[in-house]
Amino acid sequence: MQSNLKGRNFICDLDFSKEEIDTILDVAFDLKMKRAMGVSTPYLREKILAMLFFFSSTRTRGAFETAIAHLGGIPAFIESRTTQIAHGDTEKEMGEIFGRMYDGIAVRHVDWGVGNRYINFVAEASRAPVYNMQCDLYHPFQILTDLMTIIEKKGRDLRRKKMVMSWAYAASYQKPMSIPQSMVLQMPRFGVDLVLAHPPEFKLMPEIMERAKEEARKAGVGFEVTDDMEEAFKDADIIYPKSWGAMVHTTDAAEGAKIIKKYEHWITDERKMALAKPDAIYMHPLPADRNIEVTDAVMDGPQSVVFDESENKMYIVEAILALTMR
Repeated sequence: MQSNLKGRNFICDLDFSKEEIDTILDVAFDLKMKRAMGVSTPYLREKILAMLFFFSSTRTRGAFETAIAHLGGIPAFIESRTTQIAHGDTEKEMGEIFGRMYDGIAVRHVDWGVGNRYINFVAEASRAPVYNMQCDLYHPFQILTDLMTIIEKKGRDLRRKKMVMSWAYAASYQKPMSIPQSMVLQMPRFGVDLVLAHPPEFKLMPEIMERAKEEARKAGVGFEVTDDMEEAFKDADIIYPKSWGAMVHTTDAAEGAKIIKKYEHWITDERKMALAKPDAIYMHPLPADRNIEVTDAVMDGPQSVVFDESENKMYIVEAILALTMR
């Protein structure tokens, strides 16, 4: 167990070593057990967490608010449009001021080419730890949530488990590519054989892919890329289909929408799920475009673990805050 996490930021998935993430998981499972037993966990009594949102949120907001409250602290929800950011408050000023007022700063900013840079600039100026609730490049809390859920369902030893991170059709908007990018960086470190499936226009950032391949090489696990969704699903243990935008291919929203429309058949339905192993699990961070991205039968079916995922985010957030904000 690692004990040197106090004051650490969590912005990119690789900010913590595998051994440090093992510690986070141990603490998260312990906190989940304590909550089930009704044991109080006021490890951050009177600590205050600023939560600055530039993008709407359901599960992430709920997880952060409840997590800091369970730890005895106080959540402070801040919607960017109700601040003076639009009128001149810079990243440096937000980091300097909030870093003095609060004991931690969590930021969600997913605008392409802006979000990750903004969070890092805040962190550079802050004396308090800074947490990435999702940016344009990474969603580190979500991927640790997914990892915790997979361990619950498949055990701690994930070697020789086939996980599919697949693009999926969703017409609502060009969704951030932060989840697949975080997924390919983090999951190989924990032993899964990862298959990344997407149409040709939905490539991830080249530098992310190179680092992901290196992490897979170091871990001695498989890492494949395919443009065939059904082939990817075959004999999989973990199915994780999620829409993301074609930002690497084009930043034009209208052009991106036209490209997305070409791939309406990339939906997760019962027929595709039947290609995976009988005990395969279906995962999604939510919200999902029902009967567009995934059918109701899969989302609400016996292989779906989406609500366990949602709950587990709270415990992952609790663990990271408890280890870094104390």
